[in-house]
Amino acid sequence: MTTGHAEAPTLHAESPDGALIAYRVFGAGDADASQPPILLVHGFASNAEVTWQVTGWVRALRDAGREVITVDLRGHGDSDKPADADSYAPERLGEDLVAVLDSAGAATVDVVAYSMGNRVVSDLCALAPERVRRVVIGGAGPQELLATWQLAEARAYLEEGVPPGNELIAQVLGPAIKAGADPDALLACIEGVAGSSLSIPGSTPVLFVVGENDPVPVGVQELAMEWGSDVVTIPGRDHVSTLTARAFKDAAIDFLA
Repeated sequence: MTTGHAEAPTLHAESPDGALIAYRVFGAGDADASQPPILLVHGFASNAEVTWQVTGWVRALRDAGREVITVDLRGHGDSDKPADADSYAPERLGEDLVAVLDSAGAATVDVVAYSMGNRVVSDLCALAPERVRRVVIGGAGPQELLATWQLAEARAYLEEGVPPGNELIAQVLGPAIKAGADPDALLACIEGVAGSSLSIPGSTPVLFVVGENDPVPVGVQELAMEWGSDVVTIPGRDHVSTLTARAFKDAAIDFLA
């Protein structure tokens, strides 16, 4: 079984504001029909292929008999890349996911999201809670990462290469720019998403998965206790390496079964 684009051509859904959102469907027609598709939502400055295909997620979920939908968030991958912050308002991002589900013909989905992607899933749940059965929240906690960044530092780094005082800015943005990301779109995304909430309806079962050495999901244990959710901690993993852990995949597959 392959996980490349040859198996799943790139399709586009049109969001209400006219933005085209790229997505791919893996395993349509030969997955377990008793289970909904699994929607995979990547984080900031990445894309579906880097986050979910290269790391083996699509293959693992397909091997578990599940249909998989991956999406490139606006500003990322093969989706449109508007350069104004208003285009990245939380409700816009949630509308993008609803448009993808409509285009893919998915009435209900399970969701695995990572980092900033969980904020987008929160917007999806606010708009269409009936379409989300279960959610796996990876690499995220109550504090929104982009809200801790200085926009001026990110802009100076992206436009002039000025080393930021916050090293995480360079760690996240550096590889993205080398891979061809649009700096104007990334800046607009930072400004639009910063401070957005993590909020899933109480009726929706949630599993948190975090790396032992990941500083991003600070406060996740307390949040999970408040929500009555479990937390799976992956030993020895940081914010990047948690994604590749087989233990993450296994926890998600078991929870979504």
